[in-house]
Amino acid sequence: MSTHVDGNHGDEERPGSQSSLRSANEARVLDALRLGGQLTQAELARRTALAPSTVSNIVRDLAEAGTLEVDEEHGGRRGRMVRLAADGRLLMAVDFGHGHVSVALATMSHEIVGETHSSLPLGHDHQAGLAKAVSLRDFLLQRAGLDGAAVVAAGVSLPAPIDNGGRIIGSRLVLPGWADMDLAAIAQERLGVPVHVDNDANAGAVAEHHWGAGRGTDDFVYLKLAHGIGAGLILGGKPFRGATGVSGEIGHTTIDERGVFCRCGNRGCLETVAATPRLLALLASTHPRLRTIDDIVRAARAGDPACLRVLGDAGRAVGVAAANMVNVLNPAKVLIGGELAGAGELLLDPLREIVRRYGVPSAVTGLEIQAAELGARASLLGDVALASDLAEPLGAVRA
Repeated sequence: MSTHVDGNHGDEERPGSQSSLRSANEARVLDALRLGGQLTQAELARRTALAPSTVSNIVRDLAEAGTLEVDEEHGGRRGRMVRLAADGRLLMAVDFGHGHVSVALATMSHEIVGETHSSLPLGHDHQAGLAKAVSLRDFLLQRAGLDGAAVVAAGVSLPAPIDNGGRIIGSRLVLPGWADMDLAAIAQERLGVPVHVDNDANAGAVAEHHWGAGRGTDDFVYLKLAHGIGAGLILGGKPFRGATGVSGEIGHTTIDERGVFCRCGNRGCLETVAATPRLLALLASTHPRLRTIDDIVRAARAGDPACLRVLGDAGRAVGVAAANMVNVLNPAKVLIGGELAGAGELLLDPLREIVRRYGVPSAVTGLEIQAAELGARASLLGDVALASDLAEPLGAVRA
């Protein structure tokens, strides 16, 4: 737990005293802002479970002490935006894909001050990937005239199973050059700061919870439909990673037990019928000019029957897996992200139809299935939030 320290807390605080209770409440507010960036006072009250009047008093005192900044012109007292005061420190976010890396720098209040992207060769290893990330970080620092020493923590995401210790596991057929290594330790040594490593779908879910379509929703599933397929889970307002950290592997739900072999060793997994490489392969012989999912979506919107069928079938296949997840978890929302989300209702309509067909009525009543809001930046923005979990606001210490 974080405990705020200032001149009023010089004496040792007795457990259960008013002073220790106030310190604990201040810590809850600081932690909420550290994880959520800027929030309204109403959101702070909800996230901390503190009374609005308590939050108001804490915000006032910490703002007077220079720990917080408050936007006085934003929608009344409870609607005022509150953020950690700018202190010159930066967070680093790194999102790796199969053929790309994105890097961003952000303030402690999650304001992006620089962002850039670069391609990587397919099959690249962790050394090449991290070297490119360092190069992009240095480019952003130089462009903004910032000191590298200001970077205090980093969040890194990859499209691979990551255990709770930041180790990549069982991914020799997913990211061969990254398999079975303690990436958190390796990245920390290479980047020179504490590093949180997570699966890209988990990072996307965190971002959607803070700033996207999941904001204000404590139980939802984020599906990333791209080169691979994975799910990030927000349950009870927090990321759920499971006993070992690899929850949400919905891409390996069996859709056709007699289907083609999957890279995981099973047959007929969802990835073998609905991931983007499979959709492109289905159309390769009849539509050789279609090289990307965006190409397929444009052709479908122009009325191409084969492209419409491919997207519809993908939506129905995802719907089967999503229905099972809805029956088990009972989320309020299912958010669709990744490249395939660009298909919009061409994908979502058949997906919703199947979820309604196979979902338990009590679980699907009131369920919202919609496109996520943050697009291709979701995982990168989630990395910012994950990095902030490693960095303390000034004026706070760990008890």
